[in-house]
Amino acid sequence: MLTMNKIPKKWELVDDRLHAKCRIFEVRSQHFRHPIDGREGDFYVLNTSDWVNVLAITPAEEIVMVRQFRYGSRELSLETPGGVIEKGEDPVIAGLRELLEETGFAGKSARLISECRPNSAILSNRCHIVLAENVEKVAEVDFDPNEEIETVLIPIAKISDLVRSGEISHSLALNAIFNLFLEKGLPSA
Repeated sequence: MLTMNKIPKKWELVDDRLHAKCRIFEVRSQHFRHPIDGREGDFYVLNTSDWVNVLAITPAEEIVMVRQFRYGSRELSLETPGGVIEKGEDPVIAGLRELLEETGFAGKSARLISECRPNSAILSNRCHIVLAENVEKVAEVDFDPNEEIETVLIPIAKISDLVRSGEISHSLALNAIFNLFLEKGLPSA
């Protein structure tokens, strides 16, 4: 790897204060100092719990996805099931819980295949990506009060087309799909 500029330094946290507390995150006002030249700056960071996204694969090689309204974009979003990891909860257990709650699907085994930083510029958390294979519909859905979710089964071979067309545009779902392709190879149509 060729570096064109000097290597950035890790800035020192000087002060950290609660700016606002919201239902699913808190806004922190943080003051940082450069370790070499002493420059200082104030930044806002959203502290939130870690998240999990689940790549749930049926025996027929379909990905279990969900379509739901997203308040931030004000659009319907086709994405992988997922949600918040409760404090102290294992990401794999959280992923299987979210999969069951949102879709009614379950699998006997699952494993963590990757993790990512959703937006390291302003978010403090990670998103864990869980692969669950041979999942089957075992229950009716158990939605949160403000959720309305459609379960969609998509053949793995068709996923690339939905990404190219922009129908799948949720960045964490795209990251999960990319990791699925790294894990299993690109699908052939």
